[in-house]
Amino acid sequence: MKEEYHKWHSQYFEHEFEMLVYGQDGFPVIIFPTLNGTFYELKDNGIIESVSNLLDAGKIKIYCPQTIDYLIWNNFSIAPVDRAKSYVGYENVVLFDIIDFAKHETGGEKVALSGFGFGAYHALNTSFKHPDKVNHLICIDGLFDIKQFLENYYDDNCYFNNPPDYLPGLKDDWYLNRIKSINIFLAAGESDENLEQNKKISGLLNLKDVNHLLDIRPGTIHDWQLRCDIFREYMNQIFGQNL
Repeated sequence: MKEEYHKWHSQYFEHEFEMLVYGQDGFPVIIFPTLNGTFYELKDNGIIESVSNLLDAGKIKIYCPQTIDYLIWNNFSIAPVDRAKSYVGYENVVLFDIIDFAKHETGGEKVALSGFGFGAYHALNTSFKHPDKVNHLICIDGLFDIKQFLENYYDDNCYFNNPPDYLPGLKDDWYLNRIKSINIFLAAGESDENLEQNKKISGLLNLKDVNHLLDIRPGTIHDWQLRCDIFREYMNQIFGQNL
């Protein structure tokens, strides 16, 4: 399959970013790696190969950007207030350097977002804050509550980027109707430490009448082979028609 490497310096977060892109054509799928994960983590752990049938058929085009959690939420060398401010800059990188680039390359109006572990946080938070840009959301073994990174600090930047907190108060029909149009998949293992966070997000979505799948698997899915299997299953369900 076709693989391209991109590197750029972002105006939104004075930092160099790297990204691998797979496939020739198709619906743009952006996948975020685990906490502090590299842009090649998903290739190295079999995620890209797991959907090679869809890539080869031109159904999808995958974008694997690096995340910079070590400079944002997971950066304990700066104050929590600065971690929250830094996330705002990274959110703009995702919106304008990555999503807009993927839409431009593929000619698509929307994208699919996915993530593993804390990468699922980036995918879900972006989807719920900017639901007009997203059609599909796949979160596997997701961690969604950023309070563990805040050392008891909290401000508006924290609140509006913490889905377990802002979802209960979300009443704007513009957001809710667009979130309801997203195909949402949440997968967790019954023994995974992130299970309760997935259950909480699912419960909040139920309260808002947002249709979604909460897929609780036996044991743990904190294993790349199982993650590959689940990701392949969901992706083929969404994009595998007529193959």
